[in-house]
Amino acid sequence: MNAIDRTRLAYWTDAEPLECVSRLPEAPGVVTFTFQAPSGALFDHDAGQFVTLELPVPGGPLHRTYTISSSPSRPTSLTITVKVQDGSIGTRWMQDKLRPGMRLKAIGPGGAFTMRAHPSPKYLLISAGSGITPMMSMITELYDNGRDPDVVLINCARRPSDIIFRERLEHMASRITGIELAWVVKQTDPYQPWTGYRGAFNQLILGLAAPDYLEREVFCCGPDGFMRTVQEALAGVGFDMDRYHQESFHAPLPETGDVPEVAGPEEDMTAEVSFAATGKTVRIAQTETLLTAARRAGTPLPSGCTFGVCGTCKVRKTAGEVHMVHNGGITEDDIEAGYVLACCSHPIGDVTLDV
Repeated sequence: MNAIDRTRLAYWTDAEPLECVSRLPEAPGVVTFTFQAPSGALFDHDAGQFVTLELPVPGGPLHRTYTISSSPSRPTSLTITVKVQDGSIGTRWMQDKLRPGMRLKAIGPGGAFTMRAHPSPKYLLISAGSGITPMMSMITELYDNGRDPDVVLINCARRPSDIIFRERLEHMASRITGIELAWVVKQTDPYQPWTGYRGAFNQLILGLAAPDYLEREVFCCGPDGFMRTVQEALAGVGFDMDRYHQESFHAPLPETGDVPEVAGPEEDMTAEVSFAATGKTVRIAQTETLLTAARRAGTPLPSGCTFGVCGTCKVRKTAGEVHMVHNGGITEDDIEAGYVLACCSHPIGDVTLDV
């Protein structure tokens, strides 16, 4: 990495690639990759945000979104901690092929799953598996602030050896007051005594680990089924769910209730989507997305989650109207400036995109 000129600090933008500088095994199937900017620029993000990586897998670039596990209080590098799941393509490529010296295109950072967006004097962080990654970033930032925080982490794993960041989190908790850790496992490791909680997350564990949970701002991250369990447990004890925040890169569950009638795509109508930079035009059904149109036209358009969370497919619309239902991946300011998310935008009549 180039030496940093501290008289003229520069911050990384996604116009510059990320260079992998190290890889560290964390737990079975889990690896942390550390990146730096080739220019020596520093990183500016909020704890809990994510980046989208463009991975050169066989068959063409693949975009995958990962939470940043490092803290903005340590800005000289950025870390991403990934866990291989069944059927993983991008994460498997990273663990098998990504080595120090390699550079990747990245988009971000983005996301509103942050303490800055939801300030509070007291926090409760609840995670499972690799969902601990944003919690690691948040706790590290609180630790680096030098003040005693008031944060409780409840982390659930299959067994103690699967707990990610355990040693580092316990070290921070041993150095200051105000960081409380509660580990919950389903089964123990052979020949390793276990003194933490055992079983599945429930209201009893919630009350034992954080007796004052009703007073705390809650952040939750993990598999969808786990987050549903946490939501139900909190709702069942009268928790104010406006103070509950979760992060997931899986499609959100459908909501029930009356939905206002809005102008949406017509099943039997088509629309013409034009791409200004390439001059290409394609006709699609209004029930299809702009991302589908881009792929059909052979126009490269990055995408990540494909349901309006990560913001990777943000593109400027210069003409026409769309019906967009996103899940937080774009700001109101961007929408007012003419941007849309291609993955969740349907053309209502002819549309022109600046790409």
